[in-house]
Amino acid sequence: MTGSPHEALHRIFHEDTSLFARALRQLLDIPVPNPHSVSILNIDLTEIIPVERRVDTLLMAEIAGPDDPHAFLIESQTGPDDDKLYSWPYYIAYVRAKYSCEVTLLVICSDLKTAEWARGLIEIGLPEWPTMLVRPIVFGPDNVPAVTDPAQASRDVTLSVFSALVHSRDANPDGILKALATALDTIDTGTAAFLAEFTEAGLADTAARQVWRAIMSTTTNQYVSQLRAEGRAEGRVEGEAQAVLTVLDSRGIPLSQDDRDRIQACTDLTLLDEWLRRAGLATSADELFGR
Repeated sequence: MTGSPHEALHRIFHEDTSLFARALRQLLDIPVPNPHSVSILNIDLTEIIPVERRVDTLLMAEIAGPDDPHAFLIESQTGPDDDKLYSWPYYIAYVRAKYSCEVTLLVICSDLKTAEWARGLIEIGLPEWPTMLVRPIVFGPDNVPAVTDPAQASRDVTLSVFSALVHSRDANPDGILKALATALDTIDTGTAAFLAEFTEAGLADTAARQVWRAIMSTTTNQYVSQLRAEGRAEGRVEGEAQAVLTVLDSRGIPLSQDDRDRIQACTDLTLLDEWLRRAGLATSADELFGR
């Protein structure tokens, strides 16, 4: 299971190894057919003289056929990092030489600033005649649609998880997460429970994670029942209480310490759910509590 948003943004391509092709085709209109097969390769690109270099995820896909392999380097980028301007060309050249195949670099970003940075062209050599040009394909909040329609989310649930992770830092992620929660109920319970937990881990310390926890704590879908039965829903009450505070803080609603203590001490999920609904409209703590 993933343990950070950085890891989730590329690990989703482990869980569904043909996702990269559907994402390129459906989200960016790049005509990549579904691969015949995909292998997850060793990510260690270290030379014998050890300068350790590891790509986040490395897939080998048979797109046209077994005699025409194509490597996809997938990098999760949570902020600009100029060191990547040197390591990415190395990854590409190393993998191309090692596997004698074509190589494509995909970069996944959950904020627009990083996505715009990652789209910069890397030119190596003389300005008038560069020897190597590196142009990553970048997925970011500006070109990955926010899937807010449950029917659309149900058509490709893994792609909807990917959308939720890319949009994890949006100001209002509620629609995406509610659609995903509904879509998860349309697939087998075991897979849905896994993807629900994967999503929570991938959202990390964002406000979206608190919203997701609140949704998981109030829904009656079968996969959530499985999570609870397996003991994976610990902290749902705390998560919903934190979601109430997060919504109020984001809207600038002042709370006394007693008000905060009351919310955090509440263990009644029905009451917390009511407070969460009120938090989006209330203009004071009195309106939240109905005083």
